[in-house]
Amino acid sequence: MAKKRLIFTLLYNDGGFMLSRNFRLQRAGDIEWLKSNYNFKNIAFTIDELIILDVSRNERNLERFCDHIKVIAEECFIPIAVGGGITSYEQTKAIMNYGADKLVVNTTLFRAPDFVKELISTYGSQCIIASIDVKRQNDQTEIYIDNGSTKIEVAFDEYIDRITNLGIGEIYLNSMDRDGTGHGYLFDFLGQLKSTVKVPIIIAGGAGNWHHLLEGLQHDLVDAAATANLFNFIGQGFPNARKQLLESGIDLARWETANIPDLKKSH
Repeated sequence: MAKKRLIFTLLYNDGGFMLSRNFRLQRAGDIEWLKSNYNFKNIAFTIDELIILDVSRNERNLERFCDHIKVIAEECFIPIAVGGGITSYEQTKAIMNYGADKLVVNTTLFRAPDFVKELISTYGSQCIIASIDVKRQNDQTEIYIDNGSTKIEVAFDEYIDRITNLGIGEIYLNSMDRDGTGHGYLFDFLGQLKSTVKVPIIIAGGAGNWHHLLEGLQHDLVDAAATANLFNFIGQGFPNARKQLLESGIDLARWETANIPDLKKSH
């Protein structure tokens, strides 16, 4: 049985890294700010994967985005998944050449499913993560694309069937209701997943401390817990969180951490 995973998500917009609350963005800092507050050579031992998403609301600058991917990849020796507005092979080739190991697709799943199938054929299922942004409304799970601005009229369970039939490798389920709140994950929509869904599920949206990560990873349907909370996991946040998760019995990979300073328990 595969081990559970802890994932850090970075939200990139126009040269900076962002905080997001219910999909409203606030700039936290540039690449130098990120490097000074997150020593990736160290936290690479305490997270399992890194996801970098270009959430730019205006025209995207692929070259500038790739430059940032390269800087992070040079210091971060764990799998990196990258996404945000992927619509062409030009983008995917550049992203992979600059250090990505996986691709994350969202709006393209709905607007260009045949292109997603081509990506899967080219790079393999294990390299393609399907990202889905969801809201709960009147006990129903609604799906949004275009950076959370456009609701699609497809039932949640039907959409899950569609994207799994494409052959994607993982599903990144992000709660727009809990995004950036630090109130913990929303699990309601997980009950709508059919038992036939065999691909790994990454839950995102709402984690503000290690207790929330624990709740996510303890769920039977969750394979990985992701957080994009820049401030609550700053500095020693991830080393401390992983230590607590391991001590709580979560089946995470164990690595040599002797080179990571100050692995104190968080409070």
